[in-house]
Amino acid sequence: MKLLIITQVPHVVKNGRYYSYAPYIDEINIWGQFVSRITVVAPCSKAEPTTIDKAYEHPHVKFTVVPAINLLSVLSVFKVWVMLTLLFWRIATAMRQADHIHLRCPGNMGLLGSIVQIVFPSKPKTAKYAGNWDPDAKQPWSYRLQKWILSNTFLTRNMQVLVYGDWPGSSANIKSFFTASYAAAQSVSLEPKSPKECISFIFVGALVKGKNPMYAIQLLQTLTRQGFAVQLKLYGEGPERSNLEHYIEQNDLQGSVVLYGNQNKTTVQDAYQNSHFVILPSYSEGWPKAIAEGMFWGCIPLATAVSCVPTMLDYGKRGVLLTLQLEQDSIEVCALLKDLAKQEIQRKAAADWSRAYTIERFENEIQLLIQP
Repeated sequence: MKLLIITQVPHVVKNGRYYSYAPYIDEINIWGQFVSRITVVAPCSKAEPTTIDKAYEHPHVKFTVVPAINLLSVLSVFKVWVMLTLLFWRIATAMRQADHIHLRCPGNMGLLGSIVQIVFPSKPKTAKYAGNWDPDAKQPWSYRLQKWILSNTFLTRNMQVLVYGDWPGSSANIKSFFTASYAAAQSVSLEPKSPKECISFIFVGALVKGKNPMYAIQLLQTLTRQGFAVQLKLYGEGPERSNLEHYIEQNDLQGSVVLYGNQNKTTVQDAYQNSHFVILPSYSEGWPKAIAEGMFWGCIPLATAVSCVPTMLDYGKRGVLLTLQLEQDSIEVCALLKDLAKQEIQRKAAADWSRAYTIERFENEIQLLIQP
């Protein structure tokens, strides 16, 4: 079977191998277990792979390079308009040669792919919508257009659309899905995490405004002022780093907030295992892997109530749903820090929930999608 993947995720090529963001590659490597060939249509450059990049493991990967596109300015929209014929031709050619079409959405390439797939109604297809499927969420027009096309069963046929969360009123082709990071064998007994010396919080994600790392720092600062011995470790890079460094310096938080930058999976896993809480006060999410991964290792999650997060946290029974109101959130977190019995209950409940979503279960679901 020949699998086609259309994605906006940037790639780099080195020594004939294609690299990209490791969590994406890990998932595609699972899809690759059930197909003979993979064709990828995506942007690609000759930059060096980073610490958080991995290569495809499949022995037969064909790459069709397309320009990286965005719709953020009048000039960029004009450039995309000029390139549309080339883009549609390359996508259509790849779809015609594929046995199964897989779209990665949302994103500009996902939007183009969702339009072109309309003329291939008999081809088996899947679309992974990694963003927030909530119909009431405020999103860019391109995201809303993709969601409309994908859920329109007249235009989009023979496709299963994989989304995070259960949304009443969804069309018949919408399938609630999940993702996984760890194998069942890694579900070892939780080691005790004594909070006697310092309570450790961890943030994992890009340092961008959408992920809201500044709020994580401000919440920790409030806890410090309440007399708690706490530390926040941030793993990730992004344009907000300089602002965060300035805030840390200006507020004398060097001893309690540490920026570690991008680190590999093993390093981050060790950090989860040595942390009490995982925090992600982001404005928008799909399935926040940082939260699910932290929960797997017994971290109590603190996260905003977006997308499927309320379900993940069982509406506050497995963690704290942040309101992004600093005073209100600090009161709830402070109360939890004082209640060691409740912490242990939430910690165990969080781990039990996350450990139900193993790589083995994920592999089985992928196989059912691609080889029904």
